[in-house]
Amino acid sequence: MRNLLLLLTACFTFTACGNMQKTTTTTNELVTEMSLPETVKTGSPILLKFTVRNPSAQELKFCKWHTPFEGFMGMFLDITDASGTNAQYKGIMAKRIMPPPEEAYIKVLAGDSVSVEIDLLKGYNITAPGKYKVVYQAGGMSGLVKVNEPVFNVTN
Repeated sequence: MRNLLLLLTACFTFTACGNMQKTTTTTNELVTEMSLPETVKTGSPILLKFTVRNPSAQELKFCKWHTPFEGFMGMFLDITDASGTNAQYKGIMAKRIMPPPEEAYIKVLAGDSVSVEIDLLKGYNITAPGKYKVVYQAGGMSGLVKVNEPVFNVTN
C-alpha cells in the first residue's frame, strides 16, 4: 500500500510540474545544453555546466526541481560507462509538495540564458577510469526538453 501511495505521488508530481511548464510555453521552448571537461583525473571534480537559453521574444520559465539548479535533490542524470553500467547515485531524494510553489520556477528573460555548474562527484560514484556519458532524464519534472549527451574520460 505504501509503495502504491509513493508511486501515485511521484506520477502526480511529474505530471503537475510538466503541465505547468507546457501552459507557460505553448509556442516557445527553452534550449538546454550540458558541457563538461573532455578529460578529468580520478578523484578530481567533474564540473558539469548546465545552461538554459531562451531564444524567444518573451520571458519563459521552468521548474528547477530535478535540475542542477537545485543541486542533488534527486537523481536527474543517467551516467553510464562505456559498457553501459550506471554510476551509482549517492545524493538525497527530496519529496515534493504539489503544486510547485512560485519559487520553484526560474525565469529566463527573452534572448537570455541561465547557467549553473555542479560537481558530478557530489551526487554520483564515479571512481573508475574510463569513458562516461551523461544523459539528462528528468524533463518530465522540469519541463525542459532533453539536452545533449556529453561524454568525458576519467584517467589515472
